[in-house]
Amino acid sequence: MSANEFDFVVIGAGSAGAAVAARLGEDTGSTTCVLEAGGHDSHPFFHVPSFVAAAIGLKASNWGFATVPQEGMAGRQIGVPRGRVLGGSGAINGMVYFRGHPTDYDDWSDMGCKGWSYREVLPYFTRTERNEDFPASTFHGTEGPINVKLVENPNPLNYAFMDSLGELQFPACADFNGPDSEGYGRRQGLIGDGQRQSTWQQMLKPALERGNIHLQTGAQVARIVTENSRATGVELTDGRVIKARREVVLSAGTVQTPQILMLSGVGPAEHLREHGIEVVHELSGVGGNYHDHVASPIHMETSDPTSYGISWKVLPRDILHGIQYLLTRKGPLAGNVFESVAFLRTDPSLSRPDVQFVFQPAKRLTNPKVPFPLGHGYAISPVGLYPKSRGTLRLASADPTAAPLIDPNLLKESQDIQPLIRALKIARQAFAAKPFARYNGTEVAPGPDCQSDAEWDAYIRETGYTVHHPVGTCRMGDLADAATVVDPQLRVKGIAGLRVADASVMPSVIGGNTNAPSVMIGERCADFILGKPQMEPAQLPPESVARYK
Repeated sequence: MSANEFDFVVIGAGSAGAAVAARLGEDTGSTTCVLEAGGHDSHPFFHVPSFVAAAIGLKASNWGFATVPQEGMAGRQIGVPRGRVLGGSGAINGMVYFRGHPTDYDDWSDMGCKGWSYREVLPYFTRTERNEDFPASTFHGTEGPINVKLVENPNPLNYAFMDSLGELQFPACADFNGPDSEGYGRRQGLIGDGQRQSTWQQMLKPALERGNIHLQTGAQVARIVTENSRATGVELTDGRVIKARREVVLSAGTVQTPQILMLSGVGPAEHLREHGIEVVHELSGVGGNYHDHVASPIHMETSDPTSYGISWKVLPRDILHGIQYLLTRKGPLAGNVFESVAFLRTDPSLSRPDVQFVFQPAKRLTNPKVPFPLGHGYAISPVGLYPKSRGTLRLASADPTAAPLIDPNLLKESQDIQPLIRALKIARQAFAAKPFARYNGTEVAPGPDCQSDAEWDAYIRETGYTVHHPVGTCRMGDLADAATVVDPQLRVKGIAGLRVADASVMPSVIGGNTNAPSVMIGERCADFILGKPQMEPAQLPPESVARYK
């Protein structure tokens, strides 16, 4: 057997790819090669949870993509950070553990993704989960490889946030990954023993010890090699070819998975010919359906030193917190800053929450060279959960090292901005409620002069951003649909031996953070490849408030 020949080749060691490869490695009679363009996650910023902004700021480990100028965002280019390191974007994200609203997956099923209803995917979430806070149940696992927990001793500002929403008559939610995610409460993170948890660290790295998984870092993919409409291997930018006897799994993420497919001659034929790429298989849906969550914040500043931040007032406290973390792996540095959250309906007639309120018990970052807040403050960033706007991912050139053209058409559809306007008004009401009075905060963005819907609209378009949840560019669905790229077993239409396992297959974005669903997709992909029977659908309690199938 050649040193460059394996049963399976997995492109990308991110949240989904590492899960796929680790599970494939459980088949001790097969061999797997994992190709990761980035390097090792040796920097401490990847592991200390509170250093999340610093981890994103490590340029060598972040592809640093950006959109083309967005007409709906005042002509600005919006950053699209993607992890270029073992662990992928799961090594630089906010470590949030959230699956979305249960009905999100029933929507997928209705859109032609047979076998992906909530009852059918839930067991794959709980299989990976090792939950410290909730006992084993239909909704939670306690024996999986990835630790999940509430952040201990959250900043007191979180209780002001939750109490304020309570005063506004919104409901509390004790478990956002239970039967219904509506309400406010403390959120769980991918944290264990005071450190970030990722599928690379907790699943793939231990699996390497079996000896049947070969990991290559610094291995950027140029294209997938095909013969007679079958994937047979992967060519790297250094010219090497890694052969796959059975299957290639593309887990490079929503940006680079479609890019690699198009570089390989699989995609919209006219676009490929424009770049001199031979069309191996015309697949018009590749790179389409790109969408992401847009957010816009209200920022408060205060002289009160309760919030996280660096100032002379709390310098001794911050030093003690650093010592506490070094000695015990506990304290504020062991948290991910995002300790509480709310999923709210800004319109009572809606069937499920349309916004996520991300609470930040810290002042906004104002100096891009300093990844920690200087001074004190707090913020609520409403996130629009179900955007209608759709865009594209296209090649800038046939050069595999060139960044692709990302055009999500953010806020192109006028209805996408309405939930954000309603949410920002609610956020302002929350900050004006009694629980925040003791902190004596001053609204610095957008500022009290912003009052009319037109002024809110302009503020959102001029200052908003995405929360880095891009999905959809290799849409899963019924193969009869021309926009479909992969079938419900994640097989690329028209190319045998090739699957996609990452957030690009999501036909529509779930109502929240996308990391946990990406891991679930990876878990399912490995079972599909190995021919394992699908796990039994969850038996849901009859009192569940969501629409289940």
